[in-house]
Amino acid sequence: MTTTGTALVIGATGTTGSRVAARLAAGGLRVKAASRRATAVTGTEAVRFDWTDPASHDEALRDAGRIHLIPPIGDPDPAGLMLPFLERARARGVRRAVLLSSSAIPAGGPATGLVHQALPGLFEEWAVLRPSWFMQNFTGEHPHAQTLRTDGTLLTATGEGRVGFVDADDIAAVAAHALTGAEAPNTDLVLTGPQALSYDDVAAILTDVLGRTVTHLRLTYAQLRDRLAAALPAEFAALLAGLDRDIADGAEDRITDTVQRLTGRPPRSFRAFAERELSRSGFQ
Repeated sequence: MTTTGTALVIGATGTTGSRVAARLAAGGLRVKAASRRATAVTGTEAVRFDWTDPASHDEALRDAGRIHLIPPIGDPDPAGLMLPFLERARARGVRRAVLLSSSAIPAGGPATGLVHQALPGLFEEWAVLRPSWFMQNFTGEHPHAQTLRTDGTLLTATGEGRVGFVDADDIAAVAAHALTGAEAPNTDLVLTGPQALSYDDVAAILTDVLGRTVTHLRLTYAQLRDRLAAALPAEFAALLAGLDRDIADGAEDRITDTVQRLTGRPPRSFRAFAERELSRSGFQ
């Protein structure tokens, strides 16, 4: 692990960003934890950062040699905000950039796909993390967690499609390696857990672990799109519902060895995740 220099972690109060920042700080790296409210993570320095406010960017970039990038949440076309910032980061001396994207979004694709495509031309040292769906989507304030708590249901348009759900802790471990390894990956890294599971499988595991019935309710693409559009911009709701339709078509039915290969340990299984979260009251 290279512990010289300063790492800027954007989105440091989020699900993955907080874990990345804490892991880097625990490894002895100076970490600037960037968020809109400048909230510190243990062992880090808090700095204000807002994608939509360029005035916050220079101070965040001061002394930074590497950055972990979490795109602006809910923006279906983040390249317009991210690419000018990344050009500024390169000019300010950032050497390595690691982007959190998604297994569903290839280089040149929608959302972060254009940022992914541009990254190799901006930095000599880079990586794009493309995790499958987070196991944490079943805890906290995610819609799945809300319906799970309210009436024991999971609502998707995924049909029988399977997903290689991955724990955010494993994503953070790979991110830390990509940011601090002696050699940058200089590639995209698809991250999954050890099994590809359907939402019926997930419901069965949660039923067993939680000791109460959990049911997967299958929606159509249109039903899910309209449900999401009640709380999200219509374009973003359509994009998310489309990702469920892609799962139904088999797009996420895969597992990779990336977590094991880069961290030296196997990724956490969904059952182990559920048991851990139950012990932490994570499903309440």
